[in-house]
Amino acid sequence: MARLFDQIVLSCEHGGNVVPNKYAAWFKGKRRLLDSHRGWDPGTLELGRFLHRQLGLPLIANTATRLLIDVNRSATNPRAFSEITRPLDKRDKQQIIERYYRPHVERLASEIEAHVARGARVLHLGLHSFTPQLNSKLRNADMAFLYDPQRKRELMVAKLLCERITSQLPGLRFRMNYPYRGTADGLTTIFRRRFKAMVYLGIELEVNQSLVKDDALWRLIKRNLANVCDENRKL
Repeated sequence: MARLFDQIVLSCEHGGNVVPNKYAAWFKGKRRLLDSHRGWDPGTLELGRFLHRQLGLPLIANTATRLLIDVNRSATNPRAFSEITRPLDKRDKQQIIERYYRPHVERLASEIEAHVARGARVLHLGLHSFTPQLNSKLRNADMAFLYDPQRKRELMVAKLLCERITSQLPGLRFRMNYPYRGTADGLTTIFRRRFKAMVYLGIELEVNQSLVKDDALWRLIKRNLANVCDENRKL
């Protein structure tokens, strides 16, 4: 089988729910909201750091709450700012973009560009998690990959990774492009416009947050993901 990628780059857009001191007053009384799935993606930073330690994979992570600004959207997307920060004036919003949005995006882009410049084909694996229930609707999946089905290499890699994960953890309910579409506004979509399909594969891993709460199962899943990433980068 032909090698599909040479380098994995990890990113974690919603790794924490930290509120910078300058903006603390805006979030007064919002602790419950910050701790919810709307404030961050539990488990993702832990997973990213585990893969970084085990495999030496580069990790670009953001720990400021997504309620300040969602760094996994275009900065011009009206939903990039939450109901807390959306009423701010243009100057305040631009400061947030410059201090918290742009540095993450540019660090990630620079990491990818460095590998592409040396001739590597990059798999950008964005790490995310989703709430088990949204608006009273249960999500019927444990894990999923988001990708662009029009980009054949992304489709091939997503299917290959899915097959290898489920072969080791056959009890997991795995779906593709769920609970979101891989072509929705986000960093992988932005970078697909920036990098050619031959050198950039943008895939997001989505993990049900109920798995993160099961310590024994979560440890097993992290080890499994490390094994699968290590196997596939050696193809």
